[in-house]
Order: sequence, then C-alpha cells, then structure tokens
Amino acid sequence: MSTSYQEWLQRDRGSLEARVAEAYRIWDSCVMCGRRCGVNRLNGSMGYCKAPRNAFLCSWNPHYGEEPPLVGRYGSGTIFFSSCNLLCVFCQNDDISHGREGKEYTPAQLADIMLSLQNQRRCHNINLVTPSHQLPPILEAIVIAAKAGLDIPIVWNCGGYESMEAMHLLDGIVDIYMPDFKFWESDPARRFMNTPDYREVACTAIKEMHRQVGVLKLDFSGIAKRGLLIRRLQAFGHAQWSCGDKTACPVDCS
Repeated sequence: MSTSYQEWLQRDRGSLEARVAEAYRIWDSCVMCGRRCGVNRLNGSMGYCKAPRNAFLCSWNPHYGEEPPLVGRYGSGTIFFSSCNLLCVFCQNDDISHGREGKEYTPAQLADIMLSLQNQRRCHNINLVTPSHQLPPILEAIVIAAKAGLDIPIVWNCGGYESMEAMHLLDGIVDIYMPDFKFWESDPARRFMNTPDYREVACTAIKEMHRQVGVLKLDFSGIAKRGLLIRRLQAFGHAQWSCGDKTACPVDCS
C-alpha cells in the first residue's frame, strides 16, 4: 500500500507544494487548533502554545512502547515536538510540553530526521507526537523528505483538538491518525485543559479523520498502514469524564 503523500507527489507535485504555501498563509493569523489564537506565527508571535516559527523538537528515536500496530520489529519512528496546544495539567511529558525542553530545527533538518528514522533505523512509520501547533514546518519537511525517498506512513499523534482548517491541510498527507480523546464532559476539560469546547472540537476533527483515512488497516505482519486509531483517556474513578453516557467511539458522537 503506497503512502498518501507519495501518491500525491507522483500525481501532482505542484499542488502538494501549494498545500505547504497555504499552511504558511494560514499561520499569519493562526487557527491551527481549536484555540484559534489568531496570532501571526510567521513573524515570531506566540499564541497559547508558545511555540516558535520553526519546528521545535525535543527528541526522536525508534519507540517500542507505542501502540502495537505501530511498533513491529523495528519500532515506531517517533518525533517528540516541544510545547503543546492543550497543555493539560496532568501531562506525562511535562518537561516537554510545559517546560518546553528542546530546540528549533528547520524543515530541511526535520526532513533529514525523518529520513534517518526510515533509512538508518528502519522504523515502520514516522510518528509525529504533539504536532498540531507546528503544522506548516512539519508539512514542509514531509514534502522535502518525500522528494528524497520517504515512503513510510505518517502518523499524526495528537490531542484531538484540531481545527477544520488544519484537517483540510492534512488531507492526503497523513496516513494514520492517532488522536487522544480526553474528555466528554466540558467541566473537566475546562479545569484541566482550559478547553470547555473540547468535546465539540475533537468530535468534529475525529469524524473528519475517519472520513479521510477510514478504519485502521494492517499489513500481513500486523503493522498499521492507514486508518484511524483512537486512544481514550481514563481518569481513575471518573470514567464518565471521558465517556459520559456513551460507550461508542467518538466518531459516532453527535
């Protein structure tokens, strides 16, 4: 199964590059996530996420503790981006998200990292962790890497708080979406993430993810190649926070 972005690159390279330009145009009044800060990220202004203009990374490596369909024999090529658009108070990666540990990389440098995970480390995919607030330079890096031979699935490993503008930009680029669905109820979403509209934004985004890539599809060895994989937060003693009265997948929510 060919990756979405390689199929697009072979079909119409010019329109793929135009998608990158479109992403940067939107960044002059940033609406990449549900917060819709509206700041000019192109001139270095920072919104809620406090992320710079270039890709802001903490680390990258083959990850063997990821969801099993992503790991296989050689691991998931995980790239951890610093800062975050949600900044949950319970974040397990506090040093990366709140502490903003890491440094800036150009799109070309990020592309080299992706290629090294594929070619030297033999990872099964490129797993972009907390990428939502850094979409334009990531998109540019994917295009650069694709021209140089990147052809493993792109995993968008996010908090689910994507705007529809962002989802449009990712359509045809991302192969596997892996959102965390955190809260069904607005009160804990407000208390722990300052996002009382989290359910509405995340459900809309996840429905669009499903429309783009469908259900999860595995190859003969059980490795994910395309589709949607949802992780749901379980707060100990407060199952209703993330499920409400629903047991179905958030794709089914209204």
